[in-house]
Order: sequence, then structure tokens, then C-alpha cells
Amino acid sequence: MKKKREKLVLKSEIIAQMPKVELHCHLDGSLSLSVIKELAKNAGIHMTMSDEEILEKAQAPENTKNLLEYLQRFDFVLPLLQTYKNLELAAYDVVRQAANDNIKYIEIRFAPSQHLLENLTLEEAVEAVIAGLSRAENDFDIRANALVCGLKQEPIQKLQKLLPLFDKIPDEHLVGFDMAGDELNYPQEKFVDLIHDVKIKGVNVTLHAGECPACEQNILDSIAMGASRIGHGIMTKNLSEVEQKMMIEKQIVLEMAPTSNFQTKAVTELAQYPFKELYDKGIHVTLNTDNRMVSATNLSKEYEKISAWYPDFLLSDFEKINHYAIDGAFIGQEEKEELHQRFTKEYKKISE
Repeated sequence: MKKKREKLVLKSEIIAQMPKVELHCHLDGSLSLSVIKELAKNAGIHMTMSDEEILEKAQAPENTKNLLEYLQRFDFVLPLLQTYKNLELAAYDVVRQAANDNIKYIEIRFAPSQHLLENLTLEEAVEAVIAGLSRAENDFDIRANALVCGLKQEPIQKLQKLLPLFDKIPDEHLVGFDMAGDELNYPQEKFVDLIHDVKIKGVNVTLHAGECPACEQNILDSIAMGASRIGHGIMTKNLSEVEQKMMIEKQIVLEMAPTSNFQTKAVTELAQYPFKELYDKGIHVTLNTDNRMVSATNLSKEYEKISAWYPDFLLSDFEKINHYAIDGAFIGQEEKEELHQRFTKEYKKISE
């Protein structure tokens, strides 16, 4: 029976059938090629580039030097995401792609402050994204929510302007707050007061941390600041046994993204990648794309990598990490329970 299940997990057509949850997906890094061209047309930008040339601008090479070089790819698409119409279309596009991956629940994060060059307000930028998510929910079998993302390199005074969004926009699709960007030069401790103010509002928090070598302290600081999830968290592998046990007890969820984690040089070889090691210890790891376009991936491809890297990772293990993701999702308990029941039923059907 075990051999049969191993074969099931390794087949791409079985992976395609698996219902999935994705907690870590950046809007501006996940646009499809066709929609990039449509956004340019809407923005009045005449793109003379071939598809190959567009992909060269939008996708990070496999041999990316570091996180900062990886992040440069976002500069290409940001000018296309400065209107309500284009932000709505972008959000719809990412959810459509996710639905094709058989994702049943997704959280999409974005930095509203990056989309104000043509006089949108922060509020309008968020409302545009929510409108795209809602439209996609009506068209596909998926639930989609949004996270507001602050950029670490921005002044604190500018970041503080994001907080009133959670009062002004009571929409159920706005479910959490994140901080992303240059982790090495902007450690988590700089944002203690900001995150405190976010938590006071009762807002769910996930923070990018532990994505660069020797920055594991950012993970511990994030947890101390009230984050229930950690974006990437690769350097959890360097924490002490006591610290790792604390993460298990608190049910801290790691939002790992294999392709991205290698491209940003969080790790450089498979032996260093801690996904299976952390999973075996009971830490709540999950799989995510991070950026579909920038990393030229989708969630099924990430599952396929894990299957290839760890041949003993079974269908039941993929089911377990999805239940971890549901537990960590920024939704109510009733909706979590419905997802748990649905996933249990659908994975059982696949294994029969």
C-alpha cells in the first residue's frame, strides 16, 4: 500500500488534483504574461518587446545573486499597476491562475503605497484589489483574501498611514498585515511600535523574516511582536531546540517557497534546505509560490519539487501541510472548519 501511495504523490497529474491552500503570494510578482500585455495596453504603454523580452524583464534568473537582485524584477511591472482598473484586473488574474492550480483558498499581499503614481489613494488601491478578488471568487471555485504589505525601506511615518485602512475598509476580504523588503538592512526590531499599533487594532500579522543567511533573530523578534506566521523563515533551522519547540507550541506557520528561497540565496544547495527537517520536527511548514511570474512557477510545480527532493513525502504529508495552512489562514473558525472537512474528504478520494 505504501508503494502505491508513493507513486501517487510523485505523479504530476495527482498533484494537479490535490486541493491546495496558498498563504504567501505577492500580487505584483505573480502576473501572467497575457495580463502584463493587457495592463500595458490599458496604461497606454506601447510595448514593442517580444514575449521572450518581457519575460526576461519580469522573471528572475535561476542564478540570481541575492534577494535585492530578485526584488529588482518588480520595477518592471509597477508602472502598469497605477490605476483602479489595472489593479482590479491584476488581482483577478492572480486568483484565476491560483484556481487553475486547484487552490481553494489564497491570500494575496501587496503594498498599496506602490500604486499611487496616478493619484489613487491608499484606500482606492486596496478597494481595487478587493474588487478583483471578489470578481474572481464569483467565476472560480476559490476563496481569496488580501493582505496589506508595508515595505521595510519606507519611513515609519509613511508606514503608519497604512493602519487607518483597516478602519476605513471593513470588507471581509482585508484580513491581515505584512512587512516585506530588505530584511538584512532593516531588521524587525525597527518596527516594534508599528506592529504594536497594528495588533492593537486586532489585525492578523505575518512578517517576512529569516529569509537571509544569519538573520534568524528576526524570526524570534517577529513572534515576540505578535506574528502568527513567518514569511519564508528559512533560518528557523538555526534556532535552538527550545526555540523551535516554542514555535511548535505557538503553532507558528512558516510560509516557505522553494523556488524563491533558492533564487534569493536564502539557501544555495538542497542539503541546506530545511523544509523536510522542520516538517519532521513538527513545525508547521507550508508551501507557497511567493511570486508566480518572477520565479516562473505555480503551486503545483512547488509540490512537484518537494516530491522529487523528498521521495518519502507522501500524499498524506501534503494533506497535513494544507491543514497547517488552513489553521494559519486569516479567516474565522467556522470557515477553517469547512475547509478542513473539505480537504479531508478530497484527499481521501484521491488516495482511494
